[in-house]
Amino acid sequence: MNWERLLSAKRFGMEHYENAKKHERTEYQRDYDRLIFSSPFRRLQNKTQVFPLPGSIFVHNRLTHSLEVASVGRSLGENIGRELRKRYLSSEAHFEEIGSIVAAACLAHDMGNPPFGHSGEKAISTFFSEGKGACLQSEVEQEGGRWSDFTCFEGNANAIRLLMHQFRGRRKGGFAMTYSTLASIVKYPYSSELSGGKNKFGFFASEEEDYRQIAGEIGIIQQSDHPLRFVRYPLVYLVEAADDVCYQVMDIEDAHKLRLLSTEKAIELLLDFFEGESRQRRIATLSYVRDVNEQIAYLRSGVIGLLVNECSELFLANEGQILTGEFNGTLIGNISPVVVKAYRQCADFAMQHIYRSKDVLDIELAGHRIIGYLLEMFTDAIRNPGHAYSKLLLDRIPEQYETDSRSLYGKIQSVIDYISGMTDVYALDLYRKITGMGLPVV
Repeated sequence: MNWERLLSAKRFGMEHYENAKKHERTEYQRDYDRLIFSSPFRRLQNKTQVFPLPGSIFVHNRLTHSLEVASVGRSLGENIGRELRKRYLSSEAHFEEIGSIVAAACLAHDMGNPPFGHSGEKAISTFFSEGKGACLQSEVEQEGGRWSDFTCFEGNANAIRLLMHQFRGRRKGGFAMTYSTLASIVKYPYSSELSGGKNKFGFFASEEEDYRQIAGEIGIIQQSDHPLRFVRYPLVYLVEAADDVCYQVMDIEDAHKLRLLSTEKAIELLLDFFEGESRQRRIATLSYVRDVNEQIAYLRSGVIGLLVNECSELFLANEGQILTGEFNGTLIGNISPVVVKAYRQCADFAMQHIYRSKDVLDIELAGHRIIGYLLEMFTDAIRNPGHAYSKLLLDRIPEQYETDSRSLYGKIQSVIDYISGMTDVYALDLYRKITGMGLPVV
């Protein structure tokens, strides 16, 4: 792969316009602005990240998480862009815009996630793998649909669909993003047939040919055709690293604010990223900073800066392998031993003491119940559109979703499109109304 092709300002769905004019570098910045002002991005403010949406203590939701990931992603991209320009002084590649590309992709990386955090993804998958939706498998497969798209539902693949699909009444190309930004979002560039039963793949069958078009245009190496698989687009590593940095470190800070871990333990976890003089300097600073929240914020800031530098250096050191598709693992997983050990300590602690906390488990339970029930009601409605109750339910679904698709696969997708776009509050409110537990105020 080469940077001149990889960094493309061509817009998906607007290729005929792009051919008629010179590609301007500001196109990448327009991607960022287009996302910031979009309704799906704005709805992230009411979608759970890990902890329940805030009461008196404000913790991260999907919106604040995405903004922070974009900030870290921009720093990573700018670090890489500066060094690549030094390496390739005469190249026409838009190295100076890598920061804008990565920041835009970071903004969009969670836009396809359903309500109630990762439990929402699990709820959709299990509805079709072991819930009441499992009975639809034979019918979907008989008509040629890909069942694993549902049983391994992946928010990342759903983000690509949201950005690329031409929903009814909308323009061709969806958000009409640049090829480079779209490619940067696809964390797992292969079909759900290769997911091994895990929720890790890059695109649904409905967007497979669109991704093939993008990959062919910008020169992403294809590894297999049936099932379709590509190597990772290089900037995916930076988007993934920005996400890894933010969610792991910020979850520690949120857990401290919610008193799920002590100040002493939070300081211990964050200090372990540093050694020698750097560690001693931070201990000295903590001795005169008395506000405990400020202590954690100070350490968190230092950890993020350290991880950004480590990931940037690793990417540049392995540029050749990344461009040939031979680099294995993640940037975070390959950084220096001391730092990666501290990162894994945070991950292990979070898994044992944060993600299994009562409040987080309650969100998972609620998400499974609410999303499972909504899927049950709406999938039954699309299969029996002539029934009186089905008509009432289908009237709730906005016209942009194609509930009258010719295939059952397409009809199920329309239901998932609708439900995955809901906020936590909207999904709960709709659940209450359908079950009769809540009635509209007259």
